[in-house]
Amino acid sequence: MTTGRQNLARRSGSDVKTVYDVQEIRADFPILHQTVRGKPLIYLDNAATSQKPKAVLEAVNHFYTHDNSNVHRGVHVLSERATRAFEQARLRARQFINAPEAREIIFVRGSTEGVNLVAQTYGRQNVGPGDEILISTLEHHSNIVPWQMLCEEKQARLRVIPINDEGEILLDEYEKLLSEKTKLVAMIHVSNSLGTINPVRRVVELAHLRGVPVLLDGAQAAPHLKIDVQELGCDFYTISGHKMFGPTGIGVLYGRTELLDAMPPYQGGGEMIRSVSFEKTTYNQLPHKFEAGTPNISGAVGLGAAMNYISSIGYEAIAAHEHDLLEYATAQLTSIPKVRLVGTARQKASVISFTIEGVHAHDVGTILDQDGIAVRAGHHCTQPLMERLGLDATARASFAFYNTREEVDALVEGVHRVIEVFD
Repeated sequence: MTTGRQNLARRSGSDVKTVYDVQEIRADFPILHQTVRGKPLIYLDNAATSQKPKAVLEAVNHFYTHDNSNVHRGVHVLSERATRAFEQARLRARQFINAPEAREIIFVRGSTEGVNLVAQTYGRQNVGPGDEILISTLEHHSNIVPWQMLCEEKQARLRVIPINDEGEILLDEYEKLLSEKTKLVAMIHVSNSLGTINPVRRVVELAHLRGVPVLLDGAQAAPHLKIDVQELGCDFYTISGHKMFGPTGIGVLYGRTELLDAMPPYQGGGEMIRSVSFEKTTYNQLPHKFEAGTPNISGAVGLGAAMNYISSIGYEAIAAHEHDLLEYATAQLTSIPKVRLVGTARQKASVISFTIEGVHAHDVGTILDQDGIAVRAGHHCTQPLMERLGLDATARASFAFYNTREEVDALVEGVHRVIEVFD
């Protein structure tokens, strides 16, 4: 059976032309082919979690039905298979983000745990009274709260980079905030609320001029943008599997070897040790020092399959399709009276947040759900950003490479119905 991925490249004469057949791609996602409240499902909540292709589901199922065992140290066949599959997923992740070495890939539960790991290891070791950590106004709570906890413990200060009304960070203000007190910059690559793509390469360059390391939260970037940590120059980078068509409960923290080597372990237990006595424990080498206990083996296998799936489509094709959806949806929603788009940065990923005059975002989401349209409504775990924008909530439609213009049309029709209900 030909899949959407296999049909992307078709030879025409001596040239290879890319053919993006969204319907064949959709065929790879079983969950999309259902009805909700008697209507075809229109899933526009991809920034919260994305759906999973058959390749990922089959990889996880194959692991549990053929290779399930604990990894490392086992001498029997199943353990050897499981270990091989787990470490192959690490190699795939290294390749996917172009990390220099596989030992710089730490498997975590997701970007949230990745940020917490850095805060509780690098942060506690390097931040002291009077020091400062810089974040931006755009941050998700998972890149705010761990630093607040650290600052409270260490009597340090959390400084916030301001944004303009379009949802873009102010680089000149960021540069002013950098000082000899700055010990770390932590910033999202792509905003989950507004879709803003931050100028992270310049952010890293400016921080490194002062010798300040940078953590980038790539949870929203990895589904849409090609990630190259060497090109970005960042010191830490996090991704979440469930945002990029992989399983929940799995993600990656990348860190530069010299930093990870110097950081203490995050958790204690099996696997992260070299030897244990009641008097002293010697810790394992990278990456195992940070992977205490039995890992999410099937999750790592599924994440590797998701990375393969994304790569088989190609980020250039993904970006072109999603950009078309974003522009089309922006034009359609902008033309509707009473609708206000929130977040109009010049560089955006496929996220549209909006409000409807006189209608709470939760009501927007509830009414759209009656038509089988799934959007997110609320503060999107970015309450400080909502406060900066003078809002308590927005409705958010977020697109993936399997969404269509027809689904955008249905969203627009649904918004018209919401307005009619409240007129």
